[in-house]
Amino acid sequence: MAKPLRIASVNVNGIRAAYRHGMGAWLDARGVDILALQEVRASTDDVVGLLGPEWDILHDAATAKGRAGVALASRNKASIHRVEFGPDDFDSAGRWLEADYEVNGSVVTVVSTYVNSGEAGTPKQVEKYKFLEAMLVRVPALAEHNPLSVIVGDFNVGHRRLDIRNWRGNQKSAGFLPEERAYFDRFFGPEDDPEYNAGAGFGWVDVGRRWAGEVEGPYTWWSARGQAFVNDTGWRIDYHMATPGLAATVKDYVVDRAASYEERWSDHAPVVVDYDL
Repeated sequence: MAKPLRIASVNVNGIRAAYRHGMGAWLDARGVDILALQEVRASTDDVVGLLGPEWDILHDAATAKGRAGVALASRNKASIHRVEFGPDDFDSAGRWLEADYEVNGSVVTVVSTYVNSGEAGTPKQVEKYKFLEAMLVRVPALAEHNPLSVIVGDFNVGHRRLDIRNWRGNQKSAGFLPEERAYFDRFFGPEDDPEYNAGAGFGWVDVGRRWAGEVEGPYTWWSARGQAFVNDTGWRIDYHMATPGLAATVKDYVVDRAASYEERWSDHAPVVVDYDL
């Protein structure tokens, strides 16, 4: 019997710094088949040098040096990859990377994405909405391209109150604005819809919420302010967003939260999911 496909996704907040603080040991221990990275902030040579020759690496660097950047690394070579996303005049470089992988006789499409963080009332928020609008076009097209697809990464939005510990204090903050959350209603359906996360909206599945159920978190990012990590005052903004066919194969979902603040190698925790294809 073939082993499940293990896909891990993490915003590394700069891969060189992450490796200095222990990312390599985590990766060696986790048995990952496909690794999706966001906010790589390094050259392709750096990424290849750190991960090593046993990985097939695709890297879409940001236009601006030292910013953003997404990558996909796999044990088996991708059959095809794409970086085109949004209208021609929209610079998504370093924020969206798709690849097709042959797995146990099936083709699985994996996307690593890093949605803009935004800032309420500023041009940064305008850029974030442009990106989310482009997702509204690409997401349904992706499901038509391949019914076994998953979009993973740092989406920089908490869809529901369960996704943010201090939701009351963040209703006017980027990451929890009603206008941002409405896009996720399109992806998964609004939470009051009887078919929420089970066919509503575009029909895609928030794997983390389906697996965890109606509980707070599990959070994937913590602010550097105060004792946010220690007190688990976090946000769940890192997703595995899967087509129904792929979501039905999920066998395990884990947020690899570090045991202590000192053991973290990023401000985000990896999200690791096993798909039994």
